[in-house]
Amino acid sequence: CVSFETEVPDLENFRERVRKISEAYPYLVCEFDGKVIGYAYASRHGERAAYKYSVNVSVYVSPEHQRQGVGRMLYLRLFELLLKRGFYTAYAGITVPNEKSEKLHRSLGFNLVGIYHNVGYKHGKWLDVMWLEKPLREYGTPRQ
Repeated sequence: CVSFETEVPDLENFRERVRKISEAYPYLVCEFDGKVIGYAYASRHGERAAYKYSVNVSVYVSPEHQRQGVGRMLYLRLFELLLKRGFYTAYAGITVPNEKSEKLHRSLGFNLVGIYHNVGYKHGKWLDVMWLEKPLREYGTPRQ
């Protein structure tokens, strides 16, 4: 239940998502022995103009490669790229419970914003999403 997908997207659909996100935000992929083992990306946080300094972020690491530093490496590089692009705050949503993901995010400086209770329904149960935030830089007047 870590993803709110109800059906696995086909390869072409996934490629199109990556292409569309990459037009405006970083999308990183980690490969090992020619196989994708993880990815991290940023996406729009909100539609209104004042949200333009905030982003949503997400990371995924295949189960067999978790707890090896892949997620941390992807996120650290993503944060570097987001800083260069002028972003101030990153937000992450985690389906709970998910102790591994929560631990990773907290170790990287994310703090709890709140929990959306029963926000999604999948596999016969209602799911909660914990929202966390991470300041990427000190807050001041943004460059235009």
